[in-house]
Amino acid sequence: MSLETVRWAVNLPLPGLSLREHRRIVTALPDLGYRDVWTGEGGGLDAFTPLAAAAAWQPRLGLGTGVVPVLTRGPGVLAQTAVALADLAGADGVGGEGRVMLGIGTSVPTHVSALNGVPFDRPVARLRDTLRFLTRALRGEPVDTEYETFAVRGFQIPATGVKVVLGALRPRMVRLALEEGDGFVTNLLTAADLSRVLAEAGPVQEGKEVVAKVFVCPTRDLAYARRAGRAFLGWILNQPPYRAFHDWLGRGDVLARSRELFDAGDRRAAGLALPDDLVDALWLSGPAPELRERIAEFAREGVTSVLIYVAPTPELLSGRDSLASVLSELRPAPRTSLT
Repeated sequence: MSLETVRWAVNLPLPGLSLREHRRIVTALPDLGYRDVWTGEGGGLDAFTPLAAAAAWQPRLGLGTGVVPVLTRGPGVLAQTAVALADLAGADGVGGEGRVMLGIGTSVPTHVSALNGVPFDRPVARLRDTLRFLTRALRGEPVDTEYETFAVRGFQIPATGVKVVLGALRPRMVRLALEEGDGFVTNLLTAADLSRVLAEAGPVQEGKEVVAKVFVCPTRDLAYARRAGRAFLGWILNQPPYRAFHDWLGRGDVLARSRELFDAGDRRAAGLALPDDLVDALWLSGPAPELRERIAEFAREGVTSVLIYVAPTPELLSGRDSLASVLSELRPAPRTSLT
């Protein structure tokens, strides 16, 4: 892949805007050089409503979820929602292949249990079973099967071109995503970490998706950026999947003090204990034009999409910086300006 062939994507919702105010920016995204919009799901908005709105506002955009938890929706509801989104986006059948990507994942106990009252029970097995169900169901095959973690009886929906990708960090999950699914979404890693993940996974077959999510804080106020980065990273890096991931990356010792403080109930101190260089590597900050080259490092061999999450900044929230201009400046490849 290269800057010319990688798909550039933006994560919704965008900073400083209510969902109903997204239309002007979403409509302009293709002219700013972005081909897709993605959502996640934890706190805040659900994953599918912003994508349905985007499909109605701008039919030129691809749509993706990165990711929705498999434990908070039944497998049939996930499939039905994907079919509805594909229909709305005009992505039904073979002609719409890849127009909609349904990203699913285990999520973390806080989002599954604390927010939804659902036990965080056998998440990896549930993810594997959901992947196997969805890949059959979204091809239009009838499903009447007992899986290890659930059973589906008498289910069939129309065939769609929806791809199913996994939220994946370590090699075992990445290999499952590439062998049985349509690819994977990964995040909270450096460009060098991404190379290691891809090397462990082996060659990526043609047609498989590799989506790298990059967190950026485009501000000239670097003290603000670090505070915001620590607040986010001090929580997320201490969730079980990310602890295991960064242990695998060899950062267990570096993160030991943060983990100790987090486990003692002091989330703020856990963020403050993170080394500056790690915060700066996982939470890219600086003026938007200066971030372009760092974002471009993620467009490496095997990567099909780079997904940019834009954090709120004082400039964006005050209106001193135009969100459209910032998005244009962040995208590494040639682009046109919003008029």
